[in-house]
Amino acid sequence: MLDRIEVVEGDITKQEVDAIVNAANTTLLGGGGVDGAIHRAAGPKLKEECRALGGCDTGEAKITGGHDLPAKHVIHTVGPVWRGGGNDEDNLLAGCYRNGLALAGQHRLRTIAFPSISTGAYGFPVARAARIAVAETVAFLRDHELPESVVFVCFGRDVYDCHRSAVAGIAGS
Repeated sequence: MLDRIEVVEGDITKQEVDAIVNAANTTLLGGGGVDGAIHRAAGPKLKEECRALGGCDTGEAKITGGHDLPAKHVIHTVGPVWRGGGNDEDNLLAGCYRNGLALAGQHRLRTIAFPSISTGAYGFPVARAARIAVAETVAFLRDHELPESVVFVCFGRDVYDCHRSAVAGIAGS
């Protein structure tokens, strides 16, 4: 499964994949960080399409077109706000990856790129989030042919290093 996973440092809005994942807020109407960058790069039609979706619950995912992005689709998922780890944050974050990957499979998408969900303004510890992201992705890929390729697009060296360590940890187990 690890041969289907790649970790890169870069800008998710530049990824030429079937779908990029947006670390959205519950309104799906744009915000800061990755969410704002994706909405700016995709153009105003993304917000129009998102408005019709009626929001999204934490841990769930919804799909739209990519509009002005190189990616054909955007899968929007709402990660949990970190509140110390005792409020089901791990399970909610895992749901973001499971549900995003499931949507990609349902739509027959071959390639998908994820940001580091919830680790910016939502405060989820990066190393912990990376371990959850990689573990959920490996578990999903073990049982599904699609997507064929998953890219973790990391903003900054620390996030990149944590994801590389998470992949290495799974490889070593």
